[in-house]
Amino acid sequence: MRARGWVLVLAAVFALLQLANVTDRDTPDSENYVSYALDLGGAGKREAATATIDWVCAGRASRARRNQSVDVVRFHRPSPTRGALARCRAAQWPKVERRLRAGQTDGHIVPFVAPRLRRIFEVRPGYPAFLLPFVSAFGVTWGVWLASVVLAVAGGVLVFLVLRTLSLPVPLALTGQALYYVLPCGTTAMRPMTEGLMMALTLTAVWGCALALSGRARAGTALVAGCLLVLFTVKHSQALFLGVGLAGAGGAVALWRRRRGRAPGRGVVAIAAAGCCAVLGTLLLARLLHYPTETDSVQDLLTNHYARPDRAHPWPELLHLEGDFWKEWLRRQFKEPLFVTGLAAGAWGAVRRPAFGCFLLAAAGTGIMTQAGHPDINVWGGRLIVLAWLLPVVGVPLLLEPLGRRSVTLPAQGRQSDLAGLTR
Repeated sequence: MRARGWVLVLAAVFALLQLANVTDRDTPDSENYVSYALDLGGAGKREAATATIDWVCAGRASRARRNQSVDVVRFHRPSPTRGALARCRAAQWPKVERRLRAGQTDGHIVPFVAPRLRRIFEVRPGYPAFLLPFVSAFGVTWGVWLASVVLAVAGGVLVFLVLRTLSLPVPLALTGQALYYVLPCGTTAMRPMTEGLMMALTLTAVWGCALALSGRARAGTALVAGCLLVLFTVKHSQALFLGVGLAGAGGAVALWRRRRGRAPGRGVVAIAAAGCCAVLGTLLLARLLHYPTETDSVQDLLTNHYARPDRAHPWPELLHLEGDFWKEWLRRQFKEPLFVTGLAAGAWGAVRRPAFGCFLLAAAGTGIMTQAGHPDINVWGGRLIVLAWLLPVVGVPLLLEPLGRRSVTLPAQGRQSDLAGLTR
């Protein structure tokens, strides 16, 4: 089977496995994005609220039924689905009705949350726009699921393309694709939030870096610039972080090459310039469009999504929390060291390709930046830091490259020795 066939097989297997959980992937953020997409499709606030709440509550009812089926005390009792649906709707609708009656009908999102928090989601139209054709064609349940599958599958395929652009053997490129699916990247990409689209766009930018370093500077730079532009609409902080990272990585590679008496390379300079433009453009556009500021984000964190009064001195408190967060985070990582081990292995692989490795480290480092900007230890599944998983996903196949090439050359050498023996 050709490489393209194996890529499709891996993608198809992953997609089929996701049929085990079509619902119950939502988070509190998801209802904002889904209602945003429905509004873009022309639904009114009540229509969007009904469809979104029904989707959320169907997931919770499904979870309640599954949990009871394996409860050693309650497994024989009648299905709790109807009661779970009723309780969920009773919890969701009153707050929406109250806010609608109070006139909170502005913007694209159903008022599930207070206006200040809703504003944070309003400035992220990219993911709802991506959801729109899926929910329009297949309804909310299957549309959201299919959109998530497309994003997750695309992420794995992009890892394959990055590694093949770096001339890795097909088995190692397929290993990277499989790692994307089985590590938290795939799990997080399947949740209806911005992270799946962010990872796909970030990987596309990494692919652009690989293309630029392999002599296709124009195509690579165009991919990087396009991804940074789209990222602004998905989550402008990610466009800022990735721009900073790529500009810094490009500068480091250029300086390293100059010290070795080499030209920086047109592709490296172009990517660094694209990163600088993304940083300046993001900061300028965010101010012109009156996007929530860094202070708004800090207040959102420290007030538990504006449920408490604003802090008088948020920045010193953030720094205090930051130190405590990373100490606790490290303690938990050392207890279950898969992540830090993966990061170390990925970094080891990245340094085997120093120029590309700088750009890979920059892209994966945006996960650390995102987590540092929101040091909340209770956020489910480490989704804020999930972009850091791109380092082991791409870096581990790079680390295994010598073994992969040896396995390719040894059979050929063996065949030659066999032929020599036959001709003696």
